[in-house]
Amino acid sequence: MNVPTHFLTNKVNRLFLVLSGLFITNTLVAEFIGVKIFSLEKTLGFDSFDWTLFGTEGLGFNLTAGVLLWPIVFVMTDVINEYFGHKGVRFLSFMAVGLILFAFVIVYGAIWLSPNAWWQYESGKLNGGQIVDMNQAFQKIFGQGLWIIVGSLIAFLIGQIVDVLVFHRIRRWTGESKVWLRATGSTLVSQWIDSYVVLLVAFWIGADWDLTRVLAIGTVNYIYKFVVAIALTPAIYASHKVIDSYLGESLAVQLKSQAAE
Repeated sequence: MNVPTHFLTNKVNRLFLVLSGLFITNTLVAEFIGVKIFSLEKTLGFDSFDWTLFGTEGLGFNLTAGVLLWPIVFVMTDVINEYFGHKGVRFLSFMAVGLILFAFVIVYGAIWLSPNAWWQYESGKLNGGQIVDMNQAFQKIFGQGLWIIVGSLIAFLIGQIVDVLVFHRIRRWTGESKVWLRATGSTLVSQWIDSYVVLLVAFWIGADWDLTRVLAIGTVNYIYKFVVAIALTPAIYASHKVIDSYLGESLAVQLKSQAAE
């Protein structure tokens, strides 16, 4: 059956498709690149910090690469929330979780496949002639632990629920004004919860880490997310301006009014 032509020509439908694609793509990529741990200080050309929090020494901004995208995901949540309400966010959140689980099933299936000898060794030669086991590297990079996957998904869902609740609570208090307060404020609260929940599930429950260590690392992660969330505030206004211009004033107002209900 052919898709009705009006479906793709309708501005609201196209907007939801674009926002959905950006939201789900960022969520999926954040999950997979999260296996890499990087030093923010060294990346920016500084010496590593040496902090002590909750009795845990040697802390610095050693973060998962996923933190590059998670703030964007929560900003996207607020933009979708603004125009399509909590139902739109809820639909995309559950859809994203389903697709992430599907992606990990496929990846674990790919890990199970027997490697070709040439790909496993010959393609893994380094410049110095050292042989690298590409199959083992593939398993290490993509084969994230079950507790990490579970922790990340639980943190994502809780963060989304909290983001929506805080967003609409602030909106009821302030009305249509103060977009920055409901968008950035809800992101700061949801990111605070996300920063600790993922570590509590993945490492306190799943790996027997000390609670103080989990809290210390979660605090460092949240400091980074807090700064990024504030820095992304202008992007929220820019996205609203682009979307309002695309929809037209009357349609944009109508969408926002329906979303607020």
